[in-house]
Amino acid sequence: MNFKAVLAQIKPKLGTVADNLALIEEYVCQATRDKADLIVFPELALTGYFLKDLVPEVARGIDAPEIRRLIELSRHISIAVGFVEVTSDYRFFNSALYLEQGAIKHLHRKVYLPTYGLFDEQRYMARGEHFRAFDTRFGRFGMLICEDMWHLSASYILAMDGATALICLSSSPGRGVEGDSLGSARAWQQLASTTALFLNCRVLYCNRTGYEDGISFWGGSEYVAPSGESLVRARLWEEEAVTALIEEGALRRERIFSPMLRDENLFVTMRELRRIERERGL
Repeated sequence: MNFKAVLAQIKPKLGTVADNLALIEEYVCQATRDKADLIVFPELALTGYFLKDLVPEVARGIDAPEIRRLIELSRHISIAVGFVEVTSDYRFFNSALYLEQGAIKHLHRKVYLPTYGLFDEQRYMARGEHFRAFDTRFGRFGMLICEDMWHLSASYILAMDGATALICLSSSPGRGVEGDSLGSARAWQQLASTTALFLNCRVLYCNRTGYEDGISFWGGSEYVAPSGESLVRARLWEEEAVTALIEEGALRRERIFSPMLRDENLFVTMRELRRIERERGL
């Protein structure tokens, strides 16, 4: 089915859950008034990104009042949002929720935690262990959190699990500034386009803006069609919400015209991976 999606590239305040929840609710209410069907927020939208020792303070269980409030808001519009999750055994995860019709439809825990350059997530977070597609009222979706998307197997698994749309929540800092060009923006745009093209799927990428500890986040959220074409792209550096009309017909046309996913041989892939596992003693 066709649906209208809003990519809300907000700038959360570091470690201030109440303020971030209020900001998220403001964008949700505006998107609801605009009759959008889905709103997507960035990675760790409820907490900010460079949390370090703040992780235990801002972490919330899925039964926390803030999460219950977001679930309530999803009665009117579907919501994808990132937060720090704490489990009953006191582990902390960089997690994303997909909320719909007043319920949690899916919880994804970030699998690939970067520990290079500016990043040190594994010091503070536990790793997720699954990539699972899930059913929504708009079709079958998959969720990724930032670094997850840079591992080709993650998107591939979700596509083979039936996902026709990938939602990627991101907190990508701006790097590689050369005049009017931004290296991190170019890299993400190429990644989103290639992923959509080779998996015949839609990509909804939402990146944050703002500053933390002198580090800037570049925004540039976008909707990429199954053809690999970017149809909607937000501005760099600025907080804003952009709206994309997701048309079912575009997915159908692309999968008929370029049926690469149809022809993908999962049996061969699994057989060769098992061979590699045996030969390498993994």
